[in-house]
Amino acid sequence: MTGRARARTRARARGQETGPPGVVRSREAVAAAAVPSESELFGRGRQKCTPGAAAQEAVQHISVGFQRVKLGERGGRCGDFHDAGVNTRQAMEHVKDSKTGTTGSAIQLTANYMRIISRPQWALYQYHVDYKPPMEARRLRSALLFQHEETLGSARSFDGAVLFLPHKLPNKETVLHSETRHGEKVQITVTLTNELPPTSPVCLQFYNIIFRRILRMLNMQQIGRNYYSPNDPLNIPQHRLTIWPGFSTAILQYEKSIMLNTDVSHKVLRSETVLDLMLNLRHKCGDQRFAEACAKELIGVVVLTKYNNKTYRIDDIAWDHTPTNTFKRGDAEVSFKEYYKTQYSLDITDSNQALLVSHVKRMGPPGAAPPGPAMLIPEFCYLTGMTDKMRADYNIMKDLATHTRLDPERRQGRLNRFISNINDNADAQAELNTWGLGFENQLLTLTGRVLPGERISQGSRMFEYNPWQADWSREMRGVPLISSPALTTWLLLYTRRNTNEAQALLQGLHKVTGPLGIRMDRPVMIEYEDHQESLLRALQHNVGPQVQMVVVVLPSNRKDKYDSIKKYLCVDCPTPSQCVLSRTLSKPQTIMTVATKIALQMSCKMGGELWSVEIPLKTLMIVGIDCYHDTSCGKRSIGALVASLNQGMTRWYSKCVLQDRGQEIMDGLKMALIGALKDYLKFNDCLPSRIIIYRDGVGDGMLQSVVNYEVPQILESIGSMGQDYMPKLTVVVVKKRINSRFFTQINGKVTNPPPGTVIDVEVTRPEWYDFYIVSQAVRQGSVSPTHYNVVYDTSGLKPDHLQRLTYKLCHMYYNWQGIVRVPAPCQYAHKLAFLVGQSIHKVPSVHLDDYLFYL
Repeated sequence: MTGRARARTRARARGQETGPPGVVRSREAVAAAAVPSESELFGRGRQKCTPGAAAQEAVQHISVGFQRVKLGERGGRCGDFHDAGVNTRQAMEHVKDSKTGTTGSAIQLTANYMRIISRPQWALYQYHVDYKPPMEARRLRSALLFQHEETLGSARSFDGAVLFLPHKLPNKETVLHSETRHGEKVQITVTLTNELPPTSPVCLQFYNIIFRRILRMLNMQQIGRNYYSPNDPLNIPQHRLTIWPGFSTAILQYEKSIMLNTDVSHKVLRSETVLDLMLNLRHKCGDQRFAEACAKELIGVVVLTKYNNKTYRIDDIAWDHTPTNTFKRGDAEVSFKEYYKTQYSLDITDSNQALLVSHVKRMGPPGAAPPGPAMLIPEFCYLTGMTDKMRADYNIMKDLATHTRLDPERRQGRLNRFISNINDNADAQAELNTWGLGFENQLLTLTGRVLPGERISQGSRMFEYNPWQADWSREMRGVPLISSPALTTWLLLYTRRNTNEAQALLQGLHKVTGPLGIRMDRPVMIEYEDHQESLLRALQHNVGPQVQMVVVVLPSNRKDKYDSIKKYLCVDCPTPSQCVLSRTLSKPQTIMTVATKIALQMSCKMGGELWSVEIPLKTLMIVGIDCYHDTSCGKRSIGALVASLNQGMTRWYSKCVLQDRGQEIMDGLKMALIGALKDYLKFNDCLPSRIIIYRDGVGDGMLQSVVNYEVPQILESIGSMGQDYMPKLTVVVVKKRINSRFFTQINGKVTNPPPGTVIDVEVTRPEWYDFYIVSQAVRQGSVSPTHYNVVYDTSGLKPDHLQRLTYKLCHMYYNWQGIVRVPAPCQYAHKLAFLVGQSIHKVPSVHLDDYLFYL
């Protein structure tokens, strides 16, 4: 197709309604596609001995797992991923007509969204497609189905399980017969499940399927939810890493139009297979410790199988299973070797390698028995992501950041190139025209608002900060804090080789505490041997009820040593504590800055109040909730709740609960919320008249659970304080992991919006009372906004007031002298849940409930 012809078809698609497709022949491949070259890579060695014993569960359920694994259920989208069916705004009278604020100065923004400017105007028919025997490879499923073009027509959209057609087949159930190129006969059953008018929300799913096909036409490959370009890799050979650049995409109904949201994404791959790693471990550890070393290195790791571009989490290693083992597929027994040969044209070179076990989630019809695990071949599994050791390596992270942390100009440039690539690709345009879909060829422009900067109150002084830097560490130097307990009895523990660092810290603290208004006496100095038992013994012998604070100088960042300190001082002998790495204290030029931060941390851990901002609402309680999943203790969940106790939001009540997998997080936090209300009553001689809860840690597709389950639990907790007690309640879901990005132009240069930028138009959802705030400033890369979704509100607060209050709370996190990305109670709850999940693994003592001991 020539450029002029493409332009004509684009104009026709965008300017007028089109008839049902079928005249223009689809360019979808009909023959079974060849397996990509990456999936033909083989392992480079052999396992030398016979494998050991496998987990019994793996043995019993292998065949079940292989029979039930279906496309879209292993790493693909599942459930209502975008929470599209949850309509919360209709229940809130005060925002039914308008949910936008007015405060602040207007700012012109560009967002990473593109409008859909034309779409199909006919009914779509949705079919479920089933294969007997089951076919795992999506390309093979498509090729087998598309052998029947005379029945289905040339215009169709198929994602491996769901088929969309613009016309209705004669029968509700159509049975087709196909044959693979190896001569295997396959029965395909196509069943009508839905008839969709053009206005149906399910059509959005169809648009997303079409757009994913466009991405495949651009030679991109799906991994998890996103698409990446394996033909355009960014190699970092010195670290044996490869980065695949790609994009996240989603088409949804926004405020005034359906839009495509797209953002730059990167997939970090390691250039070694699991088999390579296992062989290296055998070489290093020998046969005796080989199984233990493999389990330690591999369990919990996410791997990529390039034959189907899916990611799996390794849950176990089946030592007594090799590729020669068989499993039941349909009515026949088939070996793993034969399976990979027939399904993916892959030859397994090492017949003695043990298999990897991955427990597949959400498979089979609702109410069906749980599936067995998927068994993976190590030589076909590529390691993804980075180890903790790699993350701790400054050089690796620095080299990665040059490729992945794109500043606004580079990010916007890459998005514009992506749009151009779609417009310039003849196949992509022909496919869009076939279905009558058309996108705007530029990013969305909209108007945001910049909220006025806050005045910080510290002691008797009030000061302003540079709004672009969102930091007041310079301004608060030498200014007394609001209040700080006198530190008269405290311990400083150090090793002999860190004596100089301990003395440097002590001198620095005495210099900075005076101007901050902190009275600090000389500590009891305790030297301990550099091993865990000696440190624990020193704590047991010296920490008593009279000790206000324990400071420990650690020679290294060994996790076990840090964990033992926190476990003892948070559970067994509740005392606020502060750990400092000797390396942090070794640079004389930074010791005063470090001493200031440590003095502030020590003060607020004992109940000190550092600074505040003006909060006009009286008798208000702010609550933050977050959770952490502790994989070391059988996948338990830790829920944390942090609630304000005073008008200035400077004192907080903190509580966490440990729960087993599958339990709702609010089951345990109900008692925590009651405890917070009782503590508020003790502090203020009254209960709060207004409660605002910021709920962080809500995953994709969990919004319905928050609305239907958590909100009633919260109301029940409040009701338990007395029949007459009915405070105004607001519940806000806070989401940080989002793909929305906003840019602005200053002096002709694309840059990040300033802190305090609010967006509550165009890119919000019509069925929600939601808004975005860019609260923090970043020195590198593009700033990430935070999404706030008000799911329950009886307070009647104007959108302006809630947005202003939310932004004010981002100033109140005492571990950072600046604005953070989420309201302070959310960040506090995150810190508490993380400390318990990472280090303590037990509920901290109730004696610490009124202190920020976890900072």
